[in-house]
Amino acid sequence: WIRRAVALVATAGAILAFGRALGLVSLPFGGDESPTTWEWDLAKDFPTPVVPTETPVTAERVDLGRRLFYDDRLSGNGTVSCGSCHMQSKAFTDGRARAKGSTGEVHPRSALAVINIAFNRTFAWANPSLTTPEKQMLVPLFGSNPVEMGVNDKNKDAVLARLTTDDSYPAKFAAAFPDEDAPITWSNIILAISAFERTLISDTSKYDQYLAGTATLEPAERRGMDLFFGERAECHHCHSGINFNNQLTYVGAPQQPLKFHNTGLYNVGGTGAFPQGNTGLHEITGLADDQGRFRVPTLRNIALTAPYMHDGTITTLDGVVAFYAAGGRNVTRGPNAGDGRASPHKDPLIARISLTPAQQSDIVAFLRTLTDDRFVTDPAFSDPFGKVK
Repeated sequence: WIRRAVALVATAGAILAFGRALGLVSLPFGGDESPTTWEWDLAKDFPTPVVPTETPVTAERVDLGRRLFYDDRLSGNGTVSCGSCHMQSKAFTDGRARAKGSTGEVHPRSALAVINIAFNRTFAWANPSLTTPEKQMLVPLFGSNPVEMGVNDKNKDAVLARLTTDDSYPAKFAAAFPDEDAPITWSNIILAISAFERTLISDTSKYDQYLAGTATLEPAERRGMDLFFGERAECHHCHSGINFNNQLTYVGAPQQPLKFHNTGLYNVGGTGAFPQGNTGLHEITGLADDQGRFRVPTLRNIALTAPYMHDGTITTLDGVVAFYAAGGRNVTRGPNAGDGRASPHKDPLIARISLTPAQQSDIVAFLRTLTDDRFVTDPAFSDPFGKVK
């Protein structure tokens, strides 16, 4: 276990060192600002997102970033794009229990939804050091354990050459970074994709319309909402605010300590352990009490992002609500057997809740009101290459 933690820290250090060599993690990135300022079109109850001055969002960068996000040529072997694991129709997830990289290697965790990330404080399941999309992007692009996009020292120049010889990219990079003589660089690729990702705002679900007074909830949805925000089901303690999580940031937000939670999904052998190679925050800190601690994901568009949990081992929304009502999960057979409900590392907030099957169904009905049809069909977020996935 210790060797695993050391290896992960070493891998993260290598990625960051690679990023520094490419000029990716030594901010600020350049000094230009494109003249077309991005105009945020947000629901009235949404605050202003934090956009660092050194990574401005502009219309030209968003346009370029959208194309890069969906371009398979950005991977080492030219087979996958960011959009391969983050599909618009699935609320920018991939429908897999665990993500799969460009070489076919299966990731230990599922692809997180890219929704309202402009309001995120961290950008991975369990890594508190990845505090901006620019830092996070180093991992899927250049990481080798596991391989995701598969860019490395041997092929990174060839990948850039694919973009340099493209009919449209030189002009788009020049528009996005007008003060640079040779703007097709890895640092600018990351800046552009991050700009696009920051615009992926979901704020027009049925629930949002209800808050705005333009939609009415059905009786089951209303009962589920009351349970969700009440002290019986207590879902709101972790799933709160506009993002339905507990790592929200915005202009003027008070900064609270970062939170990661063990929800009782595993208790391997009754020792509090999680499956090797997927132990959450423990992989970073090496602390026993951090076994199984992961970030709270957003619940926006949750009905579209199955399967659930960090490893995709709960397949339905009904199953997730039943899991929390039970105060965790008892794995009765196999190498991961153990009663997660009795884990010594489980968060105190996760306790058995007395909910009838009808009440659990009502909560699921409310969760379905968080689906934003505009978000998953908006042409501004779609694949410009027209690939159907």
